[in-house]
Amino acid sequence: MVFKVIMFPGQGSQFQGMGEQLFAEFPEIVETANKVVGYNIADVCLNNPDNKLNQTSYTQPALFLVNYLHYRNYLKDNKAPHYFLGHSLGEFNALNAAGVFDFETGLQIVQKRGELMFSINGTGMAALIGAEYKEIKEMLKSNFPDIDIANVNTPSQMVISGPLASLEKAADYFEEEGLVYIPLKVSGAFHSRYMNPIKDKFEQFIKGKQLKKCSIPVISNYTAATYPDDLDGIIKNMVNQIDNRVKWMQSIEYVMFQGDCDFIEVGPGDVLTNIIKKIKK
Repeated sequence: MVFKVIMFPGQGSQFQGMGEQLFAEFPEIVETANKVVGYNIADVCLNNPDNKLNQTSYTQPALFLVNYLHYRNYLKDNKAPHYFLGHSLGEFNALNAAGVFDFETGLQIVQKRGELMFSINGTGMAALIGAEYKEIKEMLKSNFPDIDIANVNTPSQMVISGPLASLEKAADYFEEEGLVYIPLKVSGAFHSRYMNPIKDKFEQFIKGKQLKKCSIPVISNYTAATYPDDLDGIIKNMVNQIDNRVKWMQSIEYVMFQGDCDFIEVGPGDVLTNIIKKIKK
């Protein structure tokens, strides 16, 4: 048996023009989305006024909508998969697809998440390529204790989060060590200790929403295992994801351990598909 695994991308996959054909195909859903967020979300995706598409508070609802429409389109010719995965923001698309909350509720949740994450100033993220987790952890501990590892994407690709001033110093250090350092177009130190102040507000917001158990297993970024069956556990995973690292590589390994897998990226771009190739190697 081959397990079908749907993956939803997160921030970094957005680009101006994404979703254009889908918006024309699902106008009622776009109209609903506009009412929920209070602005023209398709305009943000297609025209990127004032560079809003790269501002977290706008990026997250925009990507959530486009990922959702890609999945609706996918279901026209395909059955639901055996597993869902989502990278960071994409995990909320996975939870929606697994029936934990409906589309409108999901959009409200990611809009709140984006606004809260955008409120933490003076921090950022960068990708590091060319060293393993343990090596980077030791380098940070010795030289930049105020920087956290935010994502483990492949055996040799990590993402780090921290204050912008520290990240600038770290860029020179890591390049001297022979690593590739790429600053990311994000507006905060996501999945790190710097998101801790917003956790309680996010948790209170989610607790006010109607949630259900997963109808199809969703692999959690926080635990790299399936989401639990109880609603308290589901909320805990959603909230802890915000200031803990995304264990993407471990999540993929967890699914691959179940048997042969067919990984399908549903959303704009092919970032996750390329990461899967590196993990498989």
